[in-house]
Amino acid sequence: MAAASTVIVVEGLQKSFGTFPALKGLDLEVEQGRVHGFLGPNGAGKSTAIRVLLGLLKADAGTVRLLGGDPWTDVVELHRRLAYVPGEVSLWPGMSGGEAIDLLGSLRGGLDLRRRAELLERFELDPAKRGRQYSKGNRQKVALVAALAADVELLILDEPSSGLDPLMEKVFQEELIKATQRGTTVLLSSHILAEVENLADRLSIIRGGVTVSTGTLAELRGTARATVHATLERLPGPDGLGGLHDVQVNGHHLSATVATSDLDRAMSGLSALGLTALSVEPPSLETLFLSLYEGKNGTEAA
Repeated sequence: MAAASTVIVVEGLQKSFGTFPALKGLDLEVEQGRVHGFLGPNGAGKSTAIRVLLGLLKADAGTVRLLGGDPWTDVVELHRRLAYVPGEVSLWPGMSGGEAIDLLGSLRGGLDLRRRAELLERFELDPAKRGRQYSKGNRQKVALVAALAADVELLILDEPSSGLDPLMEKVFQEELIKATQRGTTVLLSSHILAEVENLADRLSIIRGGVTVSTGTLAELRGTARATVHATLERLPGPDGLGGLHDVQVNGHHLSATVATSDLDRAMSGLSALGLTALSVEPPSLETLFLSLYEGKNGTEAA
């Protein structure tokens, strides 16, 4: 896409803490109006990268552009155009939730009051309670209402639904979709892979401080195997079936994995055995994620 429609551009980002390299040349590109999933296990470098984007850490090397500006030198201006929701929200103990929402909104260029009222109702949040009275989930709701009601161009969300129950998680996802329909761009880091799978237009998966895979979910699925479950009249011979991997047989039921490119060949082999029932599941985001990390050990930075 054109440069004007790219909200975040990170090239070769490096950041070390002492002698330990947390980021070793991270690349990231987030397009306007999209939800971009930002994934990696604990210690992969996600939090360090987000802190650099927020202007809380200065990069050692590489290029970082956020909304056309430099997050380190233009931090005040940029923070009026973005909202950040962390996974652990701290509130002022004596300030009400509503006061906290309004204060945060004033720092971000103002709130849409109609949207603020709708979000309070949808998240079932009592804005009159003091910060000290809120549970973890309700503190999270305060931050989400403040971010989603703000007139910002970019949302940076780091485990934003932490502490929400399934009903509120659904509300969060619906409201995030509405935000993108208004043109808001979202960088979403989450350990809830189903959440990212439901919301993200594109994904970047990082390991050890570098990007190891990026693309749409469909593009990433092209490199992974689907799961096949079949019921057969006859069992396969000792040589197995061409194209199938990780084959397990229980009576007349067979389960296995298969690469997309081998699917036709595998189906032909199963049909020859008297196929009576079949289901093929495309690789989930969890499968893709684990395939990139299985067998990878070692300590990495947050």
